[in-house]
Amino acid sequence: MTDIQISRRAALMMGGLPVLLALPAQAQTAAAKAPEFPGQAHTIKLGAFEVTTLLGGESMREDPIATFGIGVDPAEFERVSAENFIPADRSGSSFTLTLVKTPDALVLFDAGMTPENNKASLAAAGYAPGDVTHLVLTHMHPDHITGLMAGGARNFPNAQLIFPKVENDHWAANPSEAYTANVAPLVEGARQIADGDEVLPGIRAEAAYGHTPGHTTYLLESDGQKLLITGDSFNHYVYSVEHPEWHVRFDIDKDAGAAARAKVLARLASERIPCIGYHMPFPALGFIAPAGQGSYRYVPATYQFAG
Repeated sequence: MTDIQISRRAALMMGGLPVLLALPAQAQTAAAKAPEFPGQAHTIKLGAFEVTTLLGGESMREDPIATFGIGVDPAEFERVSAENFIPADRSGSSFTLTLVKTPDALVLFDAGMTPENNKASLAAAGYAPGDVTHLVLTHMHPDHITGLMAGGARNFPNAQLIFPKVENDHWAANPSEAYTANVAPLVEGARQIADGDEVLPGIRAEAAYGHTPGHTTYLLESDGQKLLITGDSFNHYVYSVEHPEWHVRFDIDKDAGAAARAKVLARLASERIPCIGYHMPFPALGFIAPAGQGSYRYVPATYQFAG
């Protein structure tokens, strides 16, 4: 997901200096006095893996129907919002990176937007950017890759970059500013993967094309336990889960995005495996339950992973 409109509070959470510079002087003064980004990390055990979600930032956007319900009857959108106790005129979002410690590696999924936020949440988990051994991308929208580089230097200097080849092929032919600045300089040394490839032992790539041409989810499996990192398969915990058929503005191919969304949700519901969604409410860990024909509901994880 990209093209983010953020509030002043969200700008602080995201470390958004460029945004703050555009605010009135009074707001800049208030922002300057605000505390640093409070890094947050949430860790569970998954077999022999240690899986940690890292808060990379938060945002608030107006007019969510224009993002999550293209062409939907406004009355229907308001009804769904009211039934789920959320306003129909604005929506909040988290940006959550996933860190997986395996017996042999420390793997980060996606790079977020703001290096300072990434560093703070990594520190909350007991790590530093230099500890990451592999950095795996779900796709190459700006909010997933802008944290790769800063001032021409790698923010994760010891990590091998891994991404889907079909995704890179698309952006290499249609480069965004974020791709040119953050991915293009690293392509030569990166590992490019395909659907079904084993990224590392216990981590497998699974295509979920549509949001972008190479959007990929990753299945973790250790000691018989599974978890799916879903990236941007569904970007809102109500609208895109309850109504996967609704078109989403950030899906490059709207129909393929809706089909992939429905397929991922159906698989999660039928297999009853947990998932981590990049834009789900932090700590972004939960389950998908059926809620009628072609409809689902997001169930946040609570104490299922304790002990």
